Amino acid sequence: MSDTRATTQTVRYRERLWVPWWWTLPAAVLAALIALEVNQAVSALPNWVSFVVLFGVAGAVLSWFSKVELRVVARPGGGTELWIGGAHLPTSAIARTAEVPRTAKTAALGRQLDPAAYVVHRAWVGPMVLVVLDDPDDPTPYWLISTRHPDRVLAALQD
Repeated sequence: MSDTRATTQTVRYRERLWVPWWWTLPAAVLAALIALEVNQAVSALPNWVSFVVLFGVAGAVLSWFSKVELRVVARPGGGTELWIGGAHLPTSAIARTAEVPRTAKTAALGRQLDPAAYVVHRAWVGPMVLVVLDDPDDPTPYWLISTRHPDRVLAALQD
């Protein structure tokens, strides 16, 4: 999607699937431990270099984990699309939608999961949204998407 096209769309719902803020503490501790090990192994390297590099790596990894964005956008010519990362789906291809609560997530991702389904699962996000497709040309039976606010996603898809 180009930037010019993005400005002509109305965003009904937007959510970035960030990692929990408290993950920064274990990431920092792990980076510090590895930096200490590197400092002990490589005495020619200034002590601060390994800390700067590894804290940067830890931040980059957490940022990469959080890069997925869920959006529901209205197109200017009419119609609504569901975007998750780079994939998008017009609502005209949706047969029905449902919320998958945190308690049912294990079953939805376990033996009941269709191998042809499109899944965007983030373990740190509790609930999910199930989007069943009604497109005979698409081999994907449904989308299963992590979201913190499934009620808002479903409301945005219904408008």
